[in-house]
Amino acid sequence: MNDNALEMIELELAILLRRTTSATSKKSGNLDRAAYLLLRRIAMKGAVGVKVLAGEFQLDISTVSRQAAALEQKGYLYKIPDPLDGRAYTFQITELGQTELHDHMKSRLERITELLQDWPEEERQVFGKLLRKFNQSFLDR
Repeated sequence: MNDNALEMIELELAILLRRTTSATSKKSGNLDRAAYLLLRRIAMKGAVGVKVLAGEFQLDISTVSRQAAALEQKGYLYKIPDPLDGRAYTFQITELGQTELHDHMKSRLERITELLQDWPEEERQVFGKLLRKFNQSFLDR
C-alpha cells in the first residue's frame, strides 16, 4: 500500500471518529458507546463475566466492572452468582436493558440507512465486510 492510501485512510478514520462522536452527543436514548457495546454483546451472546468482557473489549477489568455496575444501577443488567465461586458472577441483560438497547439500535440503524440510502447494496456489503476486517485486525495484532 502506498503512502497516499495510508494517509487517506488515516484522515478518513479521523473524520469518521469526529463525526460519529458528534452524532452520538445528540443521541437518542440513555446509552453511551460503552453501554451500547456491553449491552449488545450480552444480548447477542448471553450472560458473561467481567473478565471475559474485559478481554473481548481489550479493557481493564476495573473499567468494565464500573461500566457494568452503572448499567446494573440503571436496571439494564443483573448479576447471576456463580454457584462454584461465591465471589464470581456473570451479567445478564434485563427486559428494560433489552428495550433500551433495541430503541438505541433502531435509532442508529435509521441514521445509517439514511446516510447510505444512495449506495448500491453491493457497496454496502463490501463496506461492512471491510469494516469488520479492519476491526478484526486490532484483535489479531
